[in-house]
Amino acid sequence: MGGVDRHAEVAYEQFAPVYDDFTAHHRYREWIDQLLALGSAHGLRGETALDVGCGTGNSFLPLLALGWQVTAADISPSMVERARAKAGAEVRIEVADMRELPVYGSFDLVFCLDDAINYLHSQAEMERALRGMAANLAPHGVLIFDSNTLTTYRTFFAERVVVEARDRRLIWQGRTGGRAEPGQISEATFKIEFLASEANPPVPPEVHRQRHHPEAEIRAALAAAGLEVAGLYGCTTDGVPRRPVDEDVHTKAIYVARRPGDAY
Repeated sequence: MGGVDRHAEVAYEQFAPVYDDFTAHHRYREWIDQLLALGSAHGLRGETALDVGCGTGNSFLPLLALGWQVTAADISPSMVERARAKAGAEVRIEVADMRELPVYGSFDLVFCLDDAINYLHSQAEMERALRGMAANLAPHGVLIFDSNTLTTYRTFFAERVVVEARDRRLIWQGRTGGRAEPGQISEATFKIEFLASEANPPVPPEVHRQRHHPEAEIRAALAAAGLEVAGLYGCTTDGVPRRPVDEDVHTKAIYVARRPGDAY
């Protein structure tokens, strides 16, 4: 995509070698179980899934354990390499930008989790990504994705988080100062330091830029993609979906979308 901002690819190429260390506390199995329950409540049937923005594969591994057939894609070649190493030959995993998502098939479930949507920086980019996801949906298929709330940008994107894993110190430093408004782009830096500094120089920090997407914009983008919201939930770090979404309490909004007229 000549001339298109590659910030997310660059950021995750740096993040890839330590992503699993930094997110080791995430409970992916419980999270995916919760999302599958939401999907089922809104008509999800079948066992084929497309994971958009799959990272190192942690989001789709629980589906494999449940017997699902999975295809996956991510913008970062290094993240894809690690996902392939975990999944083996049974999963097709491709390098792809969600803004130009190919049609890989016809899937009962398309999902896009863990902040991926927030690396889109405009409603136009959101529409392009959702059109691509909709094109991969089977008849009566379900799309599930999450979007960070203002609370995330006023907390995590204002904090300094340090994780020491193996021989490295991983440092996340938010830049918002605790202030974020609807539609704002927020920044944080991520730096890797080696504890044995004489052997390895620190890795220069990379900037993560995420945009808050107001609900009205997401609904409009879904409509442009031929979809509608079937269910909308909020959750905190416990991953438990609750209604209604409260931007001042919840850290994520979870969208369940379908084509208009599909029976639930």
